[in-house]
Amino acid sequence: MKSILLVVTNVSYYESGLETGLWLSEITHIYHTAKQKGWTVTIASPKGGKVPIDPESLKPFVMDKITKEYNSSPSFMKELNQSASLAEVENKKFDCLYLAGGHGTMYDFPQNGTLQAMVRGHYESGKIVAAICHGVGGLLNVKLSNDRYLIAGKRLTGFDWFEESIARRKNEVPFNLEASIKERDVTFVKAFIPMTSNVVRDGNLITGQNPFSSKEIASVIEHVLGN
Repeated sequence: MKSILLVVTNVSYYESGLETGLWLSEITHIYHTAKQKGWTVTIASPKGGKVPIDPESLKPFVMDKITKEYNSSPSFMKELNQSASLAEVENKKFDCLYLAGGHGTMYDFPQNGTLQAMVRGHYESGKIVAAICHGVGGLLNVKLSNDRYLIAGKRLTGFDWFEESIARRKNEVPFNLEASIKERDVTFVKAFIPMTSNVVRDGNLITGQNPFSSKEIASVIEHVLGN
C-alpha cells in the first residue's frame, strides 16, 4: 500500500490583514486520487491543527465538482482541521511528499527547517517530492547532502509573476516566487497560456504551476506511484 503526506499551511493572513490560507483544490484532487487508489493519506501542517482556507478558493465559479464535494464533507473538513504537526511526522517515510499551495505557504514553508529536512530525506531516498503553485516555495531553500540546492539545475514550475498580477496579489505577497526560483539556476517552465494547467516532472520531482494544475498533478503522481 502506498502512502502520501499532504503538507498544508497554517497561515491565515497576509501581513496587510487580508485573508489567505490553503487553496482548497490543491489538496482535494490529490486527496481524492489517493483515496480512490487505497493509499494511506496523512495531512500535516507546520504547527498542526486548524488549516485556514483561502476564501478566494471557495468562490462558486472557482470550485470544481470534486472540490465542492470535499468542501461540503464534514469528515474531510474534520480531518483537514486536525492536521498533524510536521514534528509528529518528521521521522516517518512516505512514498510521496506533496506540498499543497495557497499564498499562506509563502510565510510558513520556505524557512521551515523540519520541512526542508523531510523534503531532502525523501528526495535523496528516491521517493516522490511534489509541490503545486505557491507550495513550490517550500522547495526554495532545501539543500541536499552535498550542500547544493535541490532545485538547482532542475526543470520545474510554480505560480508565476504574471499570474500574481492576474490574482491581484503582487502587492500582498512577501516575495516574488518566480524570481526566487530562478535565482536557484532553475529552468522555469510556464504554461503557454497563464492560469492553465502545467505540470513538470524532473526525475522524482513533480511540480504544478497553479490551481488549475491540481487535477493533472494528481494524475501524474498516480501514474508514477503506480509504476
